Amino acid sequence: MRVLLTGASGFVGRHLHAALEARGDDVTAMDLVPTPGVYECDVLDFFREDDTCYDLAIHCAAIVGGRASIDGSPLGVATNLALDAWYMRWLVRTGTPRAVYFSSSAAYPVALQQPGEICRLVETDIDYEQPGRPDATYGLAKLTGEQLCQYAAAEGVQMTVLRPFSGYGEDQALDYPFPAFIARAKRRDDPFEIWGSGDSTRDWIHIDDLVGATLEAVEWGITGPINLGTGRATSFNELAHLVTQAAGYTPQFKHLTAAPQGVHHRVCDPTRMLDVYRPRITLEEGIERALNA
Repeated sequence: MRVLLTGASGFVGRHLHAALEARGDDVTAMDLVPTPGVYECDVLDFFREDDTCYDLAIHCAAIVGGRASIDGSPLGVATNLALDAWYMRWLVRTGTPRAVYFSSSAAYPVALQQPGEICRLVETDIDYEQPGRPDATYGLAKLTGEQLCQYAAAEGVQMTVLRPFSGYGEDQALDYPFPAFIARAKRRDDPFEIWGSGDSTRDWIHIDDLVGATLEAVEWGITGPINLGTGRATSFNELAHLVTQAAGYTPQFKHLTAAPQGVHHRVCDPTRMLDVYRPRITLEEGIERALNA
């Protein structure tokens, strides 16, 4: 297939690019920042000006930058609103028949992600008529993007809406907690710093499984929204223990309670995803891969 892939230099985009080319697709890759000889135009300009029809479009481009960026640069993150709106307009204008929109677990109401009993988030927990407050401007942009997908679908585009949880892997930027933990363990930091209280939980899905689930959802014609996660709740304290144990040492944990930490629990119900894809890489295996990379 002729595939347009945006955000191709990002963590998810890089792995999707490799997987698409490995299966023989003709991929046009681009990103938010032009790179001479690699990405010749800004993807936002492309959506505004280009009229090429592709067989499939996969939209990964977004301003994220980890928790510090989400909390510290809300106006920068809000640029995603324009980016996603022009993506939908481009899809309809060009008649591209199939498209993927990467939403986020940040679109879920923060009221469902508070301390106490873990609420495993189900796709139907977002009610577009009364959606509840999402997580910061990043979550708001993604929630709006999902609603824009409905308008593109009404114009004939088959939209696959994905809500990934905490994707991780060996080559992820240090802005994110998993690679930051791996880097600390490789240095054998003692004390070992953890942002926040350490008892908040996340749902970690390896990048290979995130990509595999994405391609299977497209192959099956799943429109979604569909969670991409494992359903396993892992606290940051537990993650630090797993990482340092695998690295072969036992440091003291130092909690930076003033650091940004986001919502308390963010764990999915993966039932809908399991109908089309089952994760293959455990968190323990993912940690070993990262430590050995």
